Amino acid sequence: MRPVGIFGTLIAGIALGAAGTLLLLSRVPLDKPGAADAPAPLVQQAHPPASPALPAPLPAPAPTTANDQDKARVPGAGKASGDSLAGMRPGDSSGAGSVAASGGGSSLLVPVAGVTPAQLRDTFHQPRGDERVHEALDIPAPHGTPVYAVADGRIAKLFTSKPGGLTVYQFDPTETYSYYYAHLDRYAAALKEGQQVKRGEVIGYVGATGNADPATPHLHFAMFELGPEKNWWQGKPVNPYPLLGQQ
Repeated sequence: MRPVGIFGTLIAGIALGAAGTLLLLSRVPLDKPGAADAPAPLVQQAHPPASPALPAPLPAPAPTTANDQDKARVPGAGKASGDSLAGMRPGDSSGAGSVAASGGGSSLLVPVAGVTPAQLRDTFHQPRGDERVHEALDIPAPHGTPVYAVADGRIAKLFTSKPGGLTVYQFDPTETYSYYYAHLDRYAAALKEGQQVKRGEVIGYVGATGNADPATPHLHFAMFELGPEKNWWQGKPVNPYPLLGQQ
């Protein structure tokens, strides 16, 4: 056999190298995109939630009128029922009752004989039912106790009513105020309308006429600021308690 020379060996080596390279390449897979290189799947984004509907604004309150304010007030005394003013209709129905001085700026005499200022109770703001306040003072005393004029003035009206019974309306000298005495048992002898009276003069006697409890005779005493018409049945309630307590 003829020996292979160097040249032949070289040729054989080149051939074998080429064959190995081809074999190696045949085992290498063609480039395919890997998971890392794969494009990210498209994510369909949800539409953003709609903004919640805002509640409709509340309607603005209707403006308050003078009539509405009058309806909200506690009705004043002066109705012809209950222990009110025996038919007197106040010119101002607010029932507030401001404190005012008497005609001459002096205090008022306690109108019931034997009763001192310390014994008086301020019942002006006491409720009478659900619709009104008392707007007067109740001064308990035995049946027949003399009732005095609280100040100088004129007897404007002698009046009898279902709630007040036997009553007296007296104006002060300036006819700015009216003093009201109710539930009397009887008038003083010869008392008449238009008569001028002095402070401390007897004008009647304690009783329980009208709607007063016969078991608790008392004087229902009230005071009013008169309007320009000077109507004996019409006025603005005034609390007489501070004036009676100045003695």
